Amino acid sequence: MADRTLTHPKFTTVQLPTTIGLDLSDRVSHYHVMRGDGTSLATGKVATERRDLTKLFAGWKGCRLVIEAGGHSPWISRLGMACELEVVVANPRRVALISKNDKKSDRSDAETLARLGKSNVELLAPITHRSKEAQEHLSVQRSRNAAVSARTMLINHVRGVLKSHGYRGPSCGAERFATLAIKELPAALEPALEPILRVIQRIDTEIKAFDKKLEHLGREHYPVTQLLQGIPGVGPIVSLSFVLTLDDPTRFKGRDVGAYLGLVPRQRSSGVSDPQLHITKAGDHEMRRLLVIAANYILGRFGPDCDLRRYGLRIAGNGGDKKAKKRARVAVARKLGVLLHHLWKTGEVYDPFHLANKRGDSVPA
Repeated sequence: MADRTLTHPKFTTVQLPTTIGLDLSDRVSHYHVMRGDGTSLATGKVATERRDLTKLFAGWKGCRLVIEAGGHSPWISRLGMACELEVVVANPRRVALISKNDKKSDRSDAETLARLGKSNVELLAPITHRSKEAQEHLSVQRSRNAAVSARTMLINHVRGVLKSHGYRGPSCGAERFATLAIKELPAALEPALEPILRVIQRIDTEIKAFDKKLEHLGREHYPVTQLLQGIPGVGPIVSLSFVLTLDDPTRFKGRDVGAYLGLVPRQRSSGVSDPQLHITKAGDHEMRRLLVIAANYILGRFGPDCDLRRYGLRIAGNGGDKKAKKRARVAVARKLGVLLHHLWKTGEVYDPFHLANKRGDSVPA
């Protein structure tokens, strides 16, 4: 696609890096190239395709490429590095100059990325994408989630239709719903609901196949998942998702995992004001959901006694305060994430009463 590219800059030993700000869109992306001294060198549009982007990147080898994290950013960042660019992936939550710009446009967004990239990269709170292999394996788990969501939607549809005609669907788990409902289906509703129930049965089969694939991935490619599954509530899906989401345990230090997964409270303190705020909900939504589900099991009726359960119950208290119970679930989910990271990084075997033994608290025989 046409652009107004000027001559490539000649670097000197004191020159700041030339920066390319690339505002990604689904079909056409805008770019702005800026020299270290603030001089604009090129601006234009490029198709969001491998061939076109490779051609653009090849003309600016050794420069810095700044993009925002999004749907296209993983493969484009890898393409940029393959073309010998220094790639910076900005955290959209930290680029308020773009999201709150009164004269926002794709062209101005590209220029803003270039200016921020040449001034101070740390202001962009750059993120690191997971590896290509991890992204491919995580897609299996995401596809399973999509199948589960589709099944839930169809089951709710069947229940709604039955209810509107004075009937009720079977009280059972989702995996048994279609088999039981098709036996009790009223003859008048067979034309409308029998095809839906057949689809649900097919989805059940595919979900079981996904479960087997995920278990195989964990055993063959990520053996550390077997170690992590020693924690109550952490099964093949939670352990594999955690490993694939973090990808590299050495990138994090201790409690940084909680912040990475959005399980720490926001902070907005000023002067004497320091309000208690909700969690940031940054990072991977699905991994955060899985950790909360695991925490819910640990704190639930059948959760075994352990340090995590005792910690959560102290926060929840003995009363029926729903907010306290919710805080306890989030706190245990955060602590569980930190524990999973610690076991992964050190290779230690899970000890359910590690803290209790250090404190001298009573533990089961």
